[in-house]
Amino acid sequence: MNGKILVTGADGFIGSHLVEELVRQGREVKALVLYNSFDSWGWLDQAPQEIKDAIEVVSGDVRDPICVRNAMTGCGAVMHLAALIAIPYSYVAPHSYVDVNVVGTLNVVQAARDLGVEKIMHTSTSEVYGTAQFVPITEEHPLVGQSPYSASKIGADQIAMSYWRSFEVPVAIARPFNTYGPRQSARAVIPTVITQIAGGKKTIELGALSPTRDFNFVKDTVQGMIAILDGKASVGKVINIGSGYEISVGDMVELVAEIMNAEVEIISKNERIRPEASEVERLLADASVAKSLLDWEPRIGGREGLKQGLAETITWFSSPENLAQYRIGQYTI
Repeated sequence: MNGKILVTGADGFIGSHLVEELVRQGREVKALVLYNSFDSWGWLDQAPQEIKDAIEVVSGDVRDPICVRNAMTGCGAVMHLAALIAIPYSYVAPHSYVDVNVVGTLNVVQAARDLGVEKIMHTSTSEVYGTAQFVPITEEHPLVGQSPYSASKIGADQIAMSYWRSFEVPVAIARPFNTYGPRQSARAVIPTVITQIAGGKKTIELGALSPTRDFNFVKDTVQGMIAILDGKASVGKVINIGSGYEISVGDMVELVAEIMNAEVEIISKNERIRPEASEVERLLADASVAKSLLDWEPRIGGREGLKQGLAETITWFSSPENLAQYRIGQYTI
C-alpha cells in the first residue's frame, strides 16, 4: 500500500501494541491519539525510543470529521481502533458511545472515501454477538446488542460495511474476541485479577464468575489485524479473531492464582455484575475464516497457550513500575 498507515486509537492497549509491531515490520505509521492537555500519547509514551522516533503522532478526536480527514491525508491505509470500550461505563454515558463509536467510524469511512484510501481495517468486538446462540461462534451468528456498548459497535460495524456496499470503499472488519496482555486496563477481568494478587490481596473482588470467554493474547490479535489489512480477500468481510478455547471467569482466576503461586478467595460484588439481561454468558470463537482466507491462526492457543500468555502478562503487571500505574482493588468502570 502507498503512503503511511494511520492507526486510530494508537494510544490504547491494543493500538499501542499494533503500532509497535507495524514499525518492527518496517512500515510507516501515523498514530492518531486522543487530544489531551497533558500532551500524553497514552501507552505510546512507554514505547521504546526507536518506536517513538519512527512514528508520526497526531493528537485529535475521531468525533471531529475535519480532524479525521487531516490525519488521514497522505495515508494509504487506515487501521481504525479508536473507540469507547468499557461496558459498565456504557450504562452511565451511552450517548458518548454513539458519538465515538458510531459517528467516529462514519467520519473515518467518509474521509477514506473522499481521499481514496486503499484499505480500511475497522475493529469490531465479539460482544456484538451477545450470549452465544450456537458455538463455536461464526461470523454468521446473529448480532445482539446486550449493552449500549455492544449496540454502538453493531452500529459502527454496519456503518463501515455500508460504505463497502454503497460506495465500494475497501473495508474489512476484524472482530476480536477477549484480548488480554500487558498494558490492558484494569476494567478488564484479567488485569483486575492479576493486579489484586500482585498487590498482595488474598480476597479477590470480581463480578460474575460463570460466564465463559475466549481469551486471545494481544500479540495474536495484532497479527490477525495486520493479516486482515494485508489480505485482498478480506475486503467486504467480517473476520473473527479468536483462540478457539473457552474458559469460565472463575476457572481463569484459578489458573492465574496457580501461575502466581497464590491462594485466594473470590468474592462476587454486586457493583461488578452486569444487569441480568445484559450479561454475555458464553463466547467461543470460530476463527476458520481467518485461517482459510488469510492463513492466520493464534500462535498462543488452547489451555497451554493461555497459560503462556497469562505468564507473560503476569510478568509485566508484577513489575513494580507497571503495577504502580493501577489502583489495586478499586472498581474501574
